[in-house]
This record gives sequence, C-alpha cells and structure tokens, in this order.
Amino acid sequence: MVPITPDNMRLGYIVLFSLFFQASFSQSDLMTEKRIQKLIQKMTLEEKVGLLHGNSKFYTSEIKRLGIPEWALSDGPHGVRAEMNRHDWKYTGQTNDSATCFPPGTAMAASWNVELAKQRGLVLGEEARYRKKDVLLGPGINIIRSPLCGRNFEYLSEDPFLISQLSISYIKALQTKDVAACVKHFVANNQEENRFVVDVNMSERALREIYLPGFKSSIVDAGALTIMGAYNKFRGEYCTENNYLGRNILRNDFNFNGVYMSDWDAVHSTEKAALAGLDLEMGTEKENYNDWYFADPLIKAVQEGRLKESLVNEKVANILRVMIKTKILDPKNREKGSLNTKEHQQTAYRSAVEAVVLLKNENQILPLDFKTLKSIAIIGDNATRKHCSGGFSSEIKSLYEVTPLQAMTDKYGKNVKINFAQGYEKQSFVAERSSEGQLNTDKVDWKLIDEAVAQAKKSDVVIIFAGLNHDFDSESFDRLHMHLPYGQETLIQEVVKANPKTIVVLIAGSPLELSGIESRVPALVWGWYGGMEAGNAVIDVLSGKECPSGKLPFTIPVTLNQSPAHALGNYPGRDLKVNYEEDILVGYRWFDTKGIEPQYPFGYGMSYTTFEITNAATDKKEYRQEDEITVKLTIKNSGKLNGAEVVQLYAGQTVSSVLRPKKELKAFNKVFLAPGEQKSVDLKVKVKDLAFYDEKTSSWKIEPGEFVLYAARSAKDIVSRLPITIK
Repeated sequence: MVPITPDNMRLGYIVLFSLFFQASFSQSDLMTEKRIQKLIQKMTLEEKVGLLHGNSKFYTSEIKRLGIPEWALSDGPHGVRAEMNRHDWKYTGQTNDSATCFPPGTAMAASWNVELAKQRGLVLGEEARYRKKDVLLGPGINIIRSPLCGRNFEYLSEDPFLISQLSISYIKALQTKDVAACVKHFVANNQEENRFVVDVNMSERALREIYLPGFKSSIVDAGALTIMGAYNKFRGEYCTENNYLGRNILRNDFNFNGVYMSDWDAVHSTEKAALAGLDLEMGTEKENYNDWYFADPLIKAVQEGRLKESLVNEKVANILRVMIKTKILDPKNREKGSLNTKEHQQTAYRSAVEAVVLLKNENQILPLDFKTLKSIAIIGDNATRKHCSGGFSSEIKSLYEVTPLQAMTDKYGKNVKINFAQGYEKQSFVAERSSEGQLNTDKVDWKLIDEAVAQAKKSDVVIIFAGLNHDFDSESFDRLHMHLPYGQETLIQEVVKANPKTIVVLIAGSPLELSGIESRVPALVWGWYGGMEAGNAVIDVLSGKECPSGKLPFTIPVTLNQSPAHALGNYPGRDLKVNYEEDILVGYRWFDTKGIEPQYPFGYGMSYTTFEITNAATDKKEYRQEDEITVKLTIKNSGKLNGAEVVQLYAGQTVSSVLRPKKELKAFNKVFLAPGEQKSVDLKVKVKDLAFYDEKTSSWKIEPGEFVLYAARSAKDIVSRLPITIK
C-alpha cells in the first residue's frame, strides 16, 4: 500500500491534471505548451519581465537569443493606424502607411450582416500583416448605454446579442490571417467622462446579461486571443487590478488563456494588477520604461518574495501562446498580407452601403431619378468634410476618402447642374481630453443660410449633409448634448421653406435629437461615418443604384431624458461614482418595458422595395430546457427592386418571478431577394438562451411557463407573435 504523504498527493494531482489536460487539449496544443515551458526555462527573470510591458508606444522587447521578436501592436478598430514614433504620439510621416478605412463600429452593426463582418475581418487581417502588425486593437464592443458617449461610434450596439454575433464573425476571420484580435474595453467603459477614475457599480444580473455577453462570445465562441482592460474602476477597484474580473470571470468562467493587456496608461499597481491576472502593461505615462509597474518593480517584487516567479511565468506563457498561435515564432509559415487592393476597397464600399439606414421616405421622394433631374443643391459642411482621420485612437490615414460632393460631381456632374452651399460652419474644435471644444457651437450663421436658401430655390431637389464630426464623436470626451450643432436645425427649416423637396442625410455615429427636423423633411437618411468610400456609398443609395438595407443598432430617443441612464439621473454619476440603476433595461429593453415611444426604434430601417413576411411558425409548441427552437417563416420581395430585409426574432417571458424585459433579440438573418423572389428562413434559438441570471443562486435559470417569440422587422414592428411553453 502506498502511504498518503504530501508528496504523493501532489504527484496524484499532477497525474490527474495531466490526464485532464490530455483529454481537453489536442496534440498540437500539448506540443505548444511543451514549447512554451522550454522557452520559459531558458529565460532570465529580466527577459521574462521584458515581455510583460511596452518598451515604446506600441511594441514590447525582443529576446533575440531565443528567437522571440518584439511584439507589434496597432490601433485598428476600422483600419490599421498610421505609423507612429516609438516614444511619442507623433506620426512618422511615412508615405507607405495609408490603409483601407472602413465605416466604424456602429455602422458595421447597422449592416446586421455577419458575412460582411467576416469580410471586414479578413481585410483588416491582411492589411495588419502587410504592415507587420501582430495585434490589432479592436473591436470595441462596449454597450451603448448613453447617447452621449464619445466612443459610441466605435462601439457596435445597445444590444449584447447583435454585438456578439458580429464580433464572433469578425474576430474569427481576422485571426485566420495570423493577427490577434484585442477585444476592448473590459469592462463597463460606457462613458468617456471621467473614464480614468469613475467607479462603475451595477447588479450582477446586469453585468451577466448585458455587459459581459459580448466579451464571453468573443472569447468562448470566437477564440479571441487578447483582451484589453478598461480605464474605469468596477465596484471600487480599477479594472486592471480587479481580481473578480481578471481571475473569476476571464480566467475561470470564460477559460481565457490568452493575453489580458491594459489600455494605455490604465495600470496603477504592480502586485494587485499582477495577482488579478493582467499580463501586459502598455502606455504607462512614465518616461523611463524600467519604472513601469511590470518592469523593475515587478522584478523587485519577485526578488523580495512578495510575488512568486511562477506568476510571472504564467503571464509569459500567455504571451508566448498567442505568439505561437499567430505564427510569430514561425515566420516562414505566416501570412504575408496585402494592402489597399481593389477587393479591400470594394469590401469597404459594401460595408458603407449596407450600413445606410433609410429613416423616412415620404411620397417615395427617394430614390432620385437623375434622368429627369436638371439641377440639385448639395448643402452642408459634411458634404465636403472628411472623417477618417478623426476620433483619436481610431483615426485612420486613409489611402483616399470620397466625400458626398465629390461622388455626386463624379457620377452626375456632366448631366446635372450641381449647386453647392456650405450651409453651416464648424464652430467646434478638439480640446485635449475635454468636451470644452463643443461649447458655444449653436451660432446661426445667416449669411451661410441665405446662400444655401438661394441655391435651394434654383434647384429641382436639395440634399443637406448634416450631423456631427469627430469634435463630437471621439475618444476622450463625451458629447455635451444630443442636438444638431452649428445652427443646423435653423438651416434645415429655412431650406425646406425654400424647397420642400429636401432630403437630409445625417453623418454621425451615435443618436441625435431629430424631433425638430423629422416632421419638416420628406426624407431622412442615416449615413454614418462611411469610411473611405463614404461618398460613393451614400450617393449610390440616394440614386437607387443601391437599395438601403441598414437597420438601427440603437434606439433613437425623442429627447435625451427618454434614455434610461439620463431619465434616472445616472449619468455621468456623482462624486466619481456611477450606479447603473436602470439595471438590465438598457436601450430598447427600457423603451419596450416602460411603454415609451422613441423617435426611431432599435432595428428600424426602410427600403425602396417591399417585403412580405408570412407563415411564421415554431417547429413545436412545447420545449424542454435542453431543446433548440426553430422558427420557420417565408419572406418575399413584393416590390420592384433588388433589396434585403433583416428578419429579427425577439423573445419574452409572459410571467416571471423577476423583472424581465418585454422582449430581447435572440436571432436575426439578413435576406437578399430579387423582385418577386421568396425564401424560406429558419431562425434558431436554444432554450437555454432564454434564461435569466439568478443572483440568488449565481447561475442561469429558466422558469417554466409561457414565452412569446416575436418575428419582427424592428423592436416595434412585430410581424408575428408565437406563444410557446417551456417545461
């Protein structure tokens, strides 16, 4: 009989772990782990620590003798950022670092097209590799909680399911090109106001149901290789040193074994951050890189016995694991990439086209018939303004950027008289990390308005390019209000008086207050920041060459105070603390459940053609908790133009022991149809995905009873109501 001793017990645990490890990992994974351990054994403590912090703005140190190159990171939520100096934030001024610029995150979400998100990932992966980048810092997937958040344009949606589906598709595609995605910002970076210090508090249920699903899907379903910790505090501790976030959730719940890195200058400690699971410190504002928290102070903490070297080894292993998975240590087998190909530009164009949302089209004024038009007035600063180079960390040095006026002139200038007027003047400016540049930007410039009215009077039709720019939609600060700045409402009102055939195209990345213009104009189009092909995309939609198919990825409220965070007085917080009192009722969940009528609902968007959705039915009436629900329906293009409709499926529980939203998005499908064509569509939902997070048991729970599935065109436009029973 073998005696039970501490050594024998340890040996037993090692054997059990080894058996589990072999059962859970493939042979290639086992070889990778062995390779990692061999490399770690050859490293000095100083070499290990050199991998755990930046040695410049976007690089980490190499270990030349072991064949470990420096790690190259790049900003890149919608394009690979231009080359920057190693040790400051100035651009190098190279002529070979122009990139393909895509529409930003909210526009990607507005397409509701997972295949298009995949194509975007492939393009950005190819361009990152061509530029010799190893990690692309994106996507940003924080929930759009407030219409004012300056980074809404980078993020995707107010809905975690829509975020998850698009992120999965994008991340998987990007990483096939041997580039690591970096999903950000973990977690609850939902405002830029006081972002470095604000302490976010929310219920565990809100965290699990609203703010975590995008991150979970990115890791568990897409296999994201890196995650970026947010600036803010969460329940009293900075995210980068929050053990609950870094250990309990990331490492234990999500089984994440990639690299958990900081946002730039988001680390505040050595020991707390190290113990909480952070692997890589970037961007700390200390001139000497050896003074960073994960540099000499980390070495000292190990030497003095305050931290174990095994903790450092764990972090090094995470970094090497990502390096191996992206073939950094096997460069001969690595993707070479390509830059600014015609195919890349076409994908950027499709991304911009499918994002455009038609909000209003009275008397079918759109599409415009350029065969009969003799003159057209193009009005507005956004008709000529370029946007790719704004927004701070998301700014792109685009190979080119087509403006709406340029596209209109190129496509129709020979046959149609184009009358341009600026209409309004940009009065804002970018103030360092502050929204102060937005102050006093409501001056009405009557000289410019009179010029615009004169052009409108002598034109058959008017298009006003209104909205925002990156003085408003930007990292580092939030918007001060939801209004159209620069006296644009007055401009629109006066132009409409002069020419009722006035179309307004809104260029913006987050909700605007539209009640002052919506009833005055016959047509309203949301054009987003359209990337390098912005002008071509929006003009092709206005002309009918392309049929609009975008759907809103967020709710547009009538006024700011309709939005939950503002209705409850919980933005931007008090005493540097913000409580998410609205809990799970974010976005359309709030409007639906409270019976509040928004300006435009989540998921809304019109088309130039018409669609009939019929025969919606579930495959059964009763389901067990391990089942999958299939909703079958038929969709037909009953109009005269090629088009696409997004079929949306929501679910709600009739009676519950806890507050639940009236309905939540659970499936969607973008369907492309020729005139007269019809298709059968299957929408699938796992019964387990109808659960809520039960705080009493710290687990997901499904209460038996009646649920209702809603086949819909938007959160408001319900086509069919399908009751089912969960046993």
